[in-house]
Amino acid sequence: MLQKAYTAYVGSFQDLRREVWLLALITLINRAGTMVIPFLSLYLTENRNFSLEEVGWILSCFGLGSVAGSWLGGKLVDRIGHYKTMTLSLMVSGVFFIFLQFPTSFWGICAGIFMVMLVADAFRPAVFVAINAYSKPENRTRSITLIRLAINLGFSAGPALGGLIIAGAGYSGLFWVDGITCVLAGFLLLWLLHPKKAIENPKEITLFPKAVMQDKPFLVFLGAMVLFGFVFLQYFSTMPLFYARIHALTEFEIGVLLGLNGFLIFLFEMPLIKYLEAKNRSPLAHVITGSILVAISFLLINLTGWAGVLVVGMLFLSLGEMIAFPFSNSFALKRAEGGKQGSYMALYSIAFSIGHIFGHNSGMQLINKFGYTLTWNVMIFLSLVSCGLIVYTMAMVKKENGTPLMELSQSK
Repeated sequence: MLQKAYTAYVGSFQDLRREVWLLALITLINRAGTMVIPFLSLYLTENRNFSLEEVGWILSCFGLGSVAGSWLGGKLVDRIGHYKTMTLSLMVSGVFFIFLQFPTSFWGICAGIFMVMLVADAFRPAVFVAINAYSKPENRTRSITLIRLAINLGFSAGPALGGLIIAGAGYSGLFWVDGITCVLAGFLLLWLLHPKKAIENPKEITLFPKAVMQDKPFLVFLGAMVLFGFVFLQYFSTMPLFYARIHALTEFEIGVLLGLNGFLIFLFEMPLIKYLEAKNRSPLAHVITGSILVAISFLLINLTGWAGVLVVGMLFLSLGEMIAFPFSNSFALKRAEGGKQGSYMALYSIAFSIGHIFGHNSGMQLINKFGYTLTWNVMIFLSLVSCGLIVYTMAMVKKENGTPLMELSQSK
């Protein structure tokens, strides 16, 4: 039984190109150092003594920088290519992360957060386009999943390590480690990965690409992703405060709980995606399933004050994330096949960046005025609205193509 499970797990990683594995390694090193982000709300409240309202506005600057960075990354990808864009983003953001520890005023931190995210999130549309360039069409969703595994393995180790660093060296150590790992990832990109090894796909080159802003199904899909991001990101801003203030968890315990998310994804996402790819379902149908599971995680937390429910909630969140993100990425890349991949993937990244702008701030303001219970209920409602928009997107795509949605799965 165990041998069969092991064989199936290893088999889910087969047929992926060497360049995809190298890209995953670079992403792993980069994200392993991104330990500042999960502790940012705690850092601002406990170390810098900002109020929840002020933290909300600072995190809005985080989101604004993310939006600007995703837009900038998309433009750079279409002009100078994904390779140069990723390299610049990693190198410069590493330096900016180190300097982020020095501002102390409200506006200084707002400006610092904005500049860090402006540069750091230029990496996001670039890495999506790189996945498409280095992977075979039939392996694209699993290639996306491998990169996500690298991201989540980094996030699994990062928060746990971050809690230890805070205990031993304070928050300053987080910024140094974060910056150094970004620069290291940049050097590895220059050393190991070369743009000439990308797969040429003639579908991606067209003299008259369809205007992204005229792609109505894609825009509705982006609206659903904004709401999904709004809800999902609560686990990395307001939820750590809930853990600390309501359940009295230490920073190390919070790091371990957040790390559980990445560990579960590392173990189960790839075989799960391979299993789901074999089903005759639209990628968007899988996104709906993932969004519902995330909503259930908030529902469970509201049902009881038992501390163990935090682990159960994290399990549902992780399962929902495992399903929703790879297939939403897959759908976005499929829509981008007509041209302007940088623009499409920039808008896809911006959808989650908008979640950063409004999600963190709104979550903080809701908690400050109405408490955690109402805030989690709002997240449940927004998840259901997101599901409704995805259903509408599916109907638009079916009408657009005049074929069953299952035929639109890019895994086929």
